[in-house]
Amino acid sequence: MKKINWGIIGLGNIANTFANAFDYVENSQLLGISSKSLKNIKLFKEKYKVLEKYCFQNYEDLINCDEIDIIYIALPHSFHFEWIMKCIESNKNILVEKPATINLDEIKKVNEKLENSNLFFAEAFMYLYHPQTLKIIDIIKKNTIGELQSMESKFGFNIVQKNFFGFKWNKINKKKRLFNKSLGGGCILDIGCYPSSLSVIIAKLKSDIELDKLKIENIKKDYGSSDVDLEAHAILKFDNNFTSKIMSSFKKNIGQSTKIIGSKGEIFIENSWSCNPSKIIINGDNYDNLNKEIKNLYSYEIDKISKCIIENRKDPIYPAMNRYDTEQNITILDRWIES
Repeated sequence: MKKINWGIIGLGNIANTFANAFDYVENSQLLGISSKSLKNIKLFKEKYKVLEKYCFQNYEDLINCDEIDIIYIALPHSFHFEWIMKCIESNKNILVEKPATINLDEIKKVNEKLENSNLFFAEAFMYLYHPQTLKIIDIIKKNTIGELQSMESKFGFNIVQKNFFGFKWNKINKKKRLFNKSLGGGCILDIGCYPSSLSVIIAKLKSDIELDKLKIENIKKDYGSSDVDLEAHAILKFDNNFTSKIMSSFKKNIGQSTKIIGSKGEIFIENSWSCNPSKIIINGDNYDNLNKEIKNLYSYEIDKISKCIIENRKDPIYPAMNRYDTEQNITILDRWIES
């Protein structure tokens, strides 16, 4: 079996979780790594048995390594655009952490650059590769809940305040990525992109949409003492009469549930993004056996993307978002942030 050789740029927490997933796929292997931190390189090298000759402090050395088939960009948001463009210039396939870029102008430039290439490109929304998401789409397509009407989707956890025996203190550190505007911080870009991405996918199951006709209403944002959004709400009104209420928060443990409402019933998803445990309720009936084989959520993503590269595909397999879906989603994020 042909194996796709992966390289990772940026060796933080998400890269570590991603790297663990290679133990559960047969068509891929982690071949190379790159980080500005010698400490992180040493940790990854030892933990994942990466050969010394494939460990780089310079990102470009990894990108230019002929044996690497695809680069996973796991850097802070504000660095995505620069290294996407450098991967394209070096004719290297790309998986980039969400959000792919921090604004609409950047993703448009990326898509223009990709237009004349044969490179694979995808944004790393891992939940779109999981059987749970495929099951939800199948249910909708079979008209189980009737004509789509609306949905509510949220993602949030409290990382702003710590409570210890009744004493509360603020944990905001503006030097940290999540609270630093220059690094693409804020809850909308970091986690609001999940409910907005699913909103686009579900809305399209009703009928085609035109984002220039999308209305974003009831926008509420809380910045607290930070210069980035710590909590945000909005209602998306698509031109096909489908609406989606989306919420993201760094202040409250609002969970990661989604409710999709149709004319004949509804789907409730308890863990929309982690898919663990995978549990969906369809018109009152439980379906909770969708992830018995799961070892690592990212293993589905790696396996399917590697298959795409083997098959010389430029876009991931539906329902994963292609480059134009990504542009549509970032259009929403851009308007949500700027409004």
